[in-house]
Amino acid sequence: MKKVILTLVFASAFATLSAQTEPVKTINPEFNKWSVEVAGGLNKPMRPMSAGTRTAVVSPYVADLGVRYMFNNKFGIKADFGYNSFTEGDDSKSFNSKYYRADLQAVANLGRIMNFETWTNSIGLLAHTGFGLSFLERENPTYVKDRMGNFMAGVTGQIKLSDRIALTGDFTTILNAKQNVAFDGGSPIGSPGFGGVLFNGTVGLTVYLGKNAKHADWVTLIDKDVLALTERVDNLETMLIDTDQDGVADYLDLEKNTVSGVMVDSKGRAIDLNNNNVPDELENYLLANYVNKSDKSTVTNNELIKSLINGGYVATYFDFDKTNPTTVSTEGIDFILTYLRNNPTASVDIIGHADELGRTAYNDKLSNARAANVKKILMKANIDASRLNVIAAGEDTSVEKDSEGARKLVRKVTFRIK
Repeated sequence: MKKVILTLVFASAFATLSAQTEPVKTINPEFNKWSVEVAGGLNKPMRPMSAGTRTAVVSPYVADLGVRYMFNNKFGIKADFGYNSFTEGDDSKSFNSKYYRADLQAVANLGRIMNFETWTNSIGLLAHTGFGLSFLERENPTYVKDRMGNFMAGVTGQIKLSDRIALTGDFTTILNAKQNVAFDGGSPIGSPGFGGVLFNGTVGLTVYLGKNAKHADWVTLIDKDVLALTERVDNLETMLIDTDQDGVADYLDLEKNTVSGVMVDSKGRAIDLNNNNVPDELENYLLANYVNKSDKSTVTNNELIKSLINGGYVATYFDFDKTNPTTVSTEGIDFILTYLRNNPTASVDIIGHADELGRTAYNDKLSNARAANVKKILMKANIDASRLNVIAAGEDTSVEKDSEGARKLVRKVTFRIK
C-alpha cells in the first residue's frame, strides 16, 4: 500500500514541476552623438531701422548651417553659422544689406527631458541658446560695415523621418550688443546694450552621423539609480519565487517540491502527522479513491504505476536551451530506474521534448539530446541499452507559445513503458 501512495506522490510532484529561465538584463544602448543641421527661411529685423525704411512683414531670406554634439540624450552643444539678407518692403526707401553671424550654443533636448517617448517616438523638441559674433554690411550707395556681439535663443521642432534624418522647424530670436548701424545700413545708431532685435524662422534637415542605430535625440536611457533599483526589485521577485506553489517562497522553503495542493507548515513542509512520509491530505484522498474498498491489499501496483508513467505524470525537466536535467527534477529518472530494476523484462521509450522558441530543426536536435542524456544516466546505472529507446518528439505545441510559464512545462523528457 505504501508503495502505491509514494508512487502517486512522485507523480503529482513531477506534474507541477517547472524549469526556471534566467532573467535577461537590459543595458543602455550605444548611440550617435554628432549631427549636421542645414536650414533656410525668413527673417524679420525689428530694430534699429533708419527712418523711412522697413522690410516686409516676413522677408527673405536666412540660411543656417550647424554642427551639433550631444553629451548624452538630454544636453549638448553646437556651433552654427548664419546668413541674413535684408531688403526693403512696401513704402520703404531702397536698401540691401547683409548680416553674418557665428555662434556657440548650449542645447537641451526637451523631448527627452519631458519624456515625449511616453506618447510619441517620432516628434522631438530642442531648445538652444548661446553667444557669438555678428557682422553687418551694405555696399551701395556707400559701403557700410558694423561688427557686434550677439545673444540668441530659440526652439526647434523635430519630426523623425528615419534613424538618419529629421525634418526641423526653428524659431530664433537674436539680440545684438553694441550695434552701431541700423539693419538697413542707412544710419549710425549707437547702442551699447542689446539694442538690436532680429527674428528668424527656418525649415531644414538634420543629418545624424555615426555607426550606431540611433542618435541621442531619439534614444531613451535608464538612469544608473533606476537600474540599481530595478535590479533590487528583480532580486526581490526572485526571492519570492514559489516553485511548488505551496505559499512559501523558495528561500524559506525546506521542501521545494511539495505535492501541489497539500497543506504545509511555515517552512514549506507537507504536514504528515502519522510520519509515514506521505502528506496526510494526499494519503486520505488516495485511500478513498484508488484503493479497492473491499480489499485494500488487492491493488495491482505495476499496472497503476505503468499507467501513471505512460500518462506523462513522471518526467524530468530542463532549463531553456539546456540538455542536462534540472537538479530538482532528477527524481523522475530515479523513479524510472527503480521501476526498470524491479521489472527486468520491461523496456522504456525515453521521449524528449522542447518548447517552440527557435528553429524547428534545432528544437528537434535539442529534444533528441535531452532524451539521449537521460539514456546515458540510466546506462551508467547498469540498465542495458537494449531496454532504452530514444525518441525525439521535437517541439511541443500544446501550450501557448507566448506564455513563459507554459513553456517551462514542455521542456522535458517523458517515458513510456513497453
